[in-house]
Amino acid sequence: MNRLGERTEFRPGEEVPTDGTYVEIGENDFHMGIMNPQSVKLKKGSSFPNTSNHNRKWTKKSTPH
Repeated sequence: MNRLGERTEFRPGEEVPTDGTYVEIGENDFHMGIMNPQSVKLKKGSSFPNTSNHNRKWTKKSTPH
């Protein structure tokens, strides 16, 4: 769960806020999903890598409870 005001989407080159696995999301993924999204494990303070295309961003993969 995200805290109020906590960012959930990140662009390539931005600093990683917390350790975790991040996946690509796209502008149409809510309706259609995206094919073969990249998934990467990153450490806090590192930079987000490039996405597969310029319309995508990174979001932290949710963990099952």
